[in-house]
Amino acid sequence: MAEAQQASSLTSSLSSDGAEVELSTPVWQEIYLSGLRSWKRNLWRIWNDCHAGVVPASPLSWLFLFSAIQLAWFLQLDPSLGLMEKIKELLPNWGGQHYQLQGLVAAALFASCLWGALVFTLHVALRLLLSHHGWLLDPHGTMSSPTKTWLALVRIFSGRHPRLFSFQRALPRQPVPTAQESVRKYLESVRPVLADDAFDRAVALASDFLRLQAPRLQLYLRLKSWCTSNYVSDWWEEFVYLRSRGSLMVNSTYYMMDFLYVTPTPLQAARAGNAVHALLLYRHLLNQQEIPPTLLMGMRPLCSAQFERIFNTTRVPGVEKDYLRHLQDSRHVAVFHRGRFFRVGTHSSNGLLSPRALEQQFQEILDDPSPACPLEEHVAALTAAPRTVWAQVRELVKTHAATALEAVEEAAFFVSLDSEPAGLTREDPAASLDAYGHALLAGRGHDRWFDKSFTLIVFSNGKLGLSVEHSWADCPVSGHMWEFTLATECFQLGYAADGHCKGQPDATVPQPQRLQWDLPEQIHPSISLALRGAQSLSGNIDCHIFPFSHFGKSFIKCCHVSSDSFIQLVLQLAHFRDRGQFCLTYESAMTRLFLEGRTETVRSCTREACHFVRAMEDKEKTDQQCLALFREAVDKHQALLKAAMSGQGIDRHLFALYVMSRFLHMNSPFLTQVQSQQWPLSTSQIPVQQMHLFDVHNYPDYVSSGGGFGPADDHGYGISYIFMGENMITFHISSKKSSTKTVR
Repeated sequence: MAEAQQASSLTSSLSSDGAEVELSTPVWQEIYLSGLRSWKRNLWRIWNDCHAGVVPASPLSWLFLFSAIQLAWFLQLDPSLGLMEKIKELLPNWGGQHYQLQGLVAAALFASCLWGALVFTLHVALRLLLSHHGWLLDPHGTMSSPTKTWLALVRIFSGRHPRLFSFQRALPRQPVPTAQESVRKYLESVRPVLADDAFDRAVALASDFLRLQAPRLQLYLRLKSWCTSNYVSDWWEEFVYLRSRGSLMVNSTYYMMDFLYVTPTPLQAARAGNAVHALLLYRHLLNQQEIPPTLLMGMRPLCSAQFERIFNTTRVPGVEKDYLRHLQDSRHVAVFHRGRFFRVGTHSSNGLLSPRALEQQFQEILDDPSPACPLEEHVAALTAAPRTVWAQVRELVKTHAATALEAVEEAAFFVSLDSEPAGLTREDPAASLDAYGHALLAGRGHDRWFDKSFTLIVFSNGKLGLSVEHSWADCPVSGHMWEFTLATECFQLGYAADGHCKGQPDATVPQPQRLQWDLPEQIHPSISLALRGAQSLSGNIDCHIFPFSHFGKSFIKCCHVSSDSFIQLVLQLAHFRDRGQFCLTYESAMTRLFLEGRTETVRSCTREACHFVRAMEDKEKTDQQCLALFREAVDKHQALLKAAMSGQGIDRHLFALYVMSRFLHMNSPFLTQVQSQQWPLSTSQIPVQQMHLFDVHNYPDYVSSGGGFGPADDHGYGISYIFMGENMITFHISSKKSSTKTVR
């Protein structure tokens, strides 16, 4: 995803004077602060458990236990074996008339102690079960008897109806790999792409690192892992995202597409009304924790921490680093249309507004003929400027247009009502899809508020899209929300025969509030400069969306191989035929098997993959030889993917060691070399997580077509892919037009 581009610019984000001053913080203080932040989040989750029900036992189970104890006491049985009598002796003497009250209090205290012990025992047992990763070692598509037993135990200890955050306190912590193993895997991964002399230098640097610096860095990193929920995720968010000083546009954003072949309604306001209503329904379910936790392969719960900041979140720019501002609630959305900003209320005293009421407000915005005020039309381009520049200008904006800025930054999310159509056209399907992807990824540079967690884009012909800022969460989380939105607004909410949202217009719905940006003329040069930069970046991005329908997941399954490994080898072969050489390849894998886990890198360009590709290009190789090498390459990729998912990857560990070396002021040529590497091929699969929401057999066109992101390297490609149903794969490819190596 876009994280590859952010990760490749890590060393530059740590080279500014401000960053150096910040990293002069004593390492013990940094570890303490990391632990403090982690404990604050844990306290919030404890409160969350009290609100939603302690897992794996709910408050109703306490009531059942208390009632059972009372029933036994009524039957003159003592399940406490005399403990309740001891408790009554310790209670104050309230007199004879309160003897029954003493019994109730004693029973409640005993029930609470017994219930707490039971909850703690089940919690520890579940954590031990979730720490087991042996199921990952099962061959693809099979499940061993030990894994079936383990799965049955997990289901027993998980409770009947777990909620979204039910498993958070039972998830294990991400382990810290050994330095020797990470360095060995790193050298193995770069061998196919380095010349002999360059590889020898890398080996020498690695040897010096293991001998001189690794033991001390590893010691401090293990100490951090004991104090925090996750040894790497907080640093990953801070140093890869929030300290990056480049533009968010393209570099730290990705997009999600609408249905590829159908548009439920051509009415822009109606589509916006249903989509906004569906998104807010999702937020309501999220707040009530009624969204089921994500289960990998239907059995292993994943961390849900990233869901906490989907809505009501803004990335606020800072001179040295940004910070994420999250509100507990917001009852409006900010809307942009033809250079004007509006505040649209989403709730009334009776709750969430209906889709028809929201459509009314959006239609009023579309019908409003008033022009944009001076400087207002392009003010959003400031959010696409370098972060330090935007942080400085934002103070001026806040001084003169505090109300408008606050309305945008405190909105549930941002909505852009685009004045142009988008999507697939019969006249020129390839060019129209490319333009659609480009519009979602970059837009015009001034029609997105890139600081918001996400922007809902509604085109004039009713087509939808989503532009997502990357720092707060990774693609599977926003993808989960997007699948729910598309399914809900199309199948559950639906549209009337005339294309409008269902229901009747409501004359009492308040009108949208026009936001006023009373900006001084001195801010004009900053807006103009930001707009030119955004337009230049937008114009340099080349996007191509390629729906491949010759075969899909169904055929790959018949080959008895992993569909992801299959595509990764296809990409290696395509890149070699394009460039005539191999390159470092970034594939994003999730580490949400662990508490607060985010991603890990799978280095897909392996020695086995290179052997397969060369065999395919060698006319003397037989099909059987190529197939054997293909199987070996698939097995190697699967081993790397499983290692990454189980916390035994390479890059996040070496990244954390690099950050630790900066805090300790240790110069490590090896770690600097690792973090300075570029990723000419950045890849990611967008998973379909809620197939039960779509009927792919009766309505095969009503399936999400995935999304894409920008290239991580100026001379490379950004490639995402999604399996649409069983018989189609959609590829989203991006590159930079300024590169002579990727020009079409």
